[in-house]
Amino acid sequence: MSDIVIKAENLGKKYTIGHQAGNGRYVALRDVVMQNARSFWRVTKDLVRGKPIVLGDDLEEVWALRDVSFEIRRGEAVGIIGRNGAGKSTLLKVLSRITEPSAGRVTIKGRVASLLEVGTGFHPELTGRENIYLNGAILGMTRAEIRRKLDEIVDFSGVEKFLDTPVKRYSSGMYVRLAFAVAAHLEPEILLVDEVLAVGDAEFQKKCLGKMGEVVGEGRTVLFVSHQMHAISTLCREAIWLDGGAVRAFLPSSDAVESYLSHGATEEPVVVHRIDERKPVQGFYLKLLNSRGDLSSRFPFDEGVTIEFSYTVRRPTHALYLVCFVHASDGTSVLFSDSRDHPDSRVSFSVGTHCLSLSIPGQLLAPGRYFASVVISHQPVGRVDPERNQQCPFEIVQIAGHRSTRKGFVALPLPWTETGGEHPGN
Repeated sequence: MSDIVIKAENLGKKYTIGHQAGNGRYVALRDVVMQNARSFWRVTKDLVRGKPIVLGDDLEEVWALRDVSFEIRRGEAVGIIGRNGAGKSTLLKVLSRITEPSAGRVTIKGRVASLLEVGTGFHPELTGRENIYLNGAILGMTRAEIRRKLDEIVDFSGVEKFLDTPVKRYSSGMYVRLAFAVAAHLEPEILLVDEVLAVGDAEFQKKCLGKMGEVVGEGRTVLFVSHQMHAISTLCREAIWLDGGAVRAFLPSSDAVESYLSHGATEEPVVVHRIDERKPVQGFYLKLLNSRGDLSSRFPFDEGVTIEFSYTVRRPTHALYLVCFVHASDGTSVLFSDSRDHPDSRVSFSVGTHCLSLSIPGQLLAPGRYFASVVISHQPVGRVDPERNQQCPFEIVQIAGHRSTRKGFVALPLPWTETGGEHPGN
C-alpha cells in the first residue's frame, strides 16, 4: 500500500449545462415573463448558495466522469486513452486539483506537476525565466534548487533567446516546449501530461518521450494522455481506457490499445460512408473486398485485400489527392499510397461519380489486425491519425498448414543470393 501514489475511489465529475428553450412554436408574452421569472429565481438561489450560475431555460446534467476507480504505484508510467469527450482531460484536471470531484475521492501522495492545455500554469505577463521560478515555488522548491535546474530547463526547451520575453509573445510551440521542460525537470514525484505534445514538432516529441522515460526510470510516476497509440505502447506499461467517462479497461498498454482500436470492429463486413456538404467532393464510400469480390473483414494470409472507394464530385475542382493508409492495431502506419501512384499520375475529379480500387497483394501483411483509412486532401499527406478518421477494420488470418513466424508487419519473403568469395577470416 505504501507504493500507491494515486488512488481513485468511485470518482465522479458532474457539469450542469443550460439550453435555451424553443422549438419553433408560438410563444406568448406570458410564457416569456414566466421563463424570465423562473430563471431569475434559480440564478438568485445559485448565487446565494455559492453555486456556479448556468444560463439557459432547460438544465442538463452531464457526467464527464462516473465511478472511476484505479490505483497507480510509484515508478509506473500509465497511459490514458479514449475518444474525444471520454473524460481524459477532466480526469487529469481532478488529479491536478484544478477542479473538484462531484463524487468519490482521490488520494495523491507526492508533488504533482501537470502539463494540460496550452496556457495552463504560466502567467502571460511574466517572462519565461520568471515563470520557471514561479512554477518551482508552487511545487515547493527553494530558489537555490530551481537555479540548479535552470540551465537544464533552458537547454531542453530551446527558448534561451526568448527567456526574458513575456510568454504571451511565445508561439504555441515555444510555450509547450518551455512548459514541458519546466514540468519534467523540477523533480515532481508525479507528472501528468495531456496531449498538448501534439503541438510540438516530431523531434521535440521524441525528446519529450525520452525524458518521460527517464522520469519513470528515476522512480517517479507519469500519467500520459495521448491519441498516439504507438507512444502509449512504447512508454507505458499499463493503460486506462476511458469510455463515456467510465473506465472501460485497465490493462497492459498493448492489450488496452488493441482493445480500444478494435472497439466496434466486428466479424461482419464494414462499409464506411462519409459525406461533407461543404466540400466539392461531398461523400465517398470505403469498403474492403476479398479475392472473389465479396465484402469481407477477414482475409487469409495468402489472399489479397482490395480497398475500394467511390466518391461523388458535385462541382468542378482540381489539385485534390486521395490518400489511403493502413494502420496496425497500435496505430503504427504500415502502408501508404496516394493518387500519385495512379498509372496516369492523376485521378479524375470531374463532376460525377467515380470508383477506384487499391490492391494489397497476398502474403504481404503478416497475420494481425489492421485498419484502412482514406482521406481527401488539397495537398499530399504524410500521416493521418487513425482515431480521428473513419476507418475499416480488417484482419489477416493464418491459413491451414502455414503459420507465419515473421516479426513485424511485412511478411513478404525477400530474395537472398550467394555471391561467392572467401570467408573474411581467411
